[in-house]
Amino acid sequence: MTKYAGAREWIPESGGMRAVRTALPTCRGCDLWEDAEQVVPGEGPVRARMMLVGEQPGDVEDKAGHVFVGPAGRLLDKALEAAGIERKDVFLTNAVKHFRFEPRGKRRIHKTPSTGQIVACSPWLDAERAIVRPELVVVLGAVAARTLLGPDFRVTQHRGERVDLPDGTPAIPTVHPSSVVRSREYRRDFELFVTDLRTAAEVLGQ
Repeated sequence: MTKYAGAREWIPESGGMRAVRTALPTCRGCDLWEDAEQVVPGEGPVRARMMLVGEQPGDVEDKAGHVFVGPAGRLLDKALEAAGIERKDVFLTNAVKHFRFEPRGKRRIHKTPSTGQIVACSPWLDAERAIVRPELVVVLGAVAARTLLGPDFRVTQHRGERVDLPDGTPAIPTVHPSSVVRSREYRRDFELFVTDLRTAAEVLGQ
């Protein structure tokens, strides 16, 4: 595994979310900044009760500079609406802040971040969580689960269940919306995803 310096030295000691967003583009904690067009910070109310954590920006997010605005983001919007959750009320972010990809002709194909890159970037997510202090975290997919719940956690075994993060924050693990976009059983998997989001809303309301 490649050794990276990690993001910690770039994390501002004060200044809240504005300082985090300002510092993010300066980060050289791993090598993903070299090929990505830009960093993609989290977005949403800084006192949101619910935080949704995905994997990394995709091609559309990397170009736009905003989180969850590509195909997976559009599906997430639809699922949130079906679950009775307002997107404007939640904080959306990713475990890794730069797009990792491999060129294929004129296309840029998503590539899963390495363990070293995930670990290097995790202080940014820690900083966002420390500022927002969500009452519940929705963990979207395997990379987010690895970051927040450890390398041995399996979303397939615990999706839709309430689990606790190491700091005690309640969490609901589920699939990443991109997997629903690609699913051959779209209607079934979309409904399962909505059910998990409804469970999150119910847990938050308890």
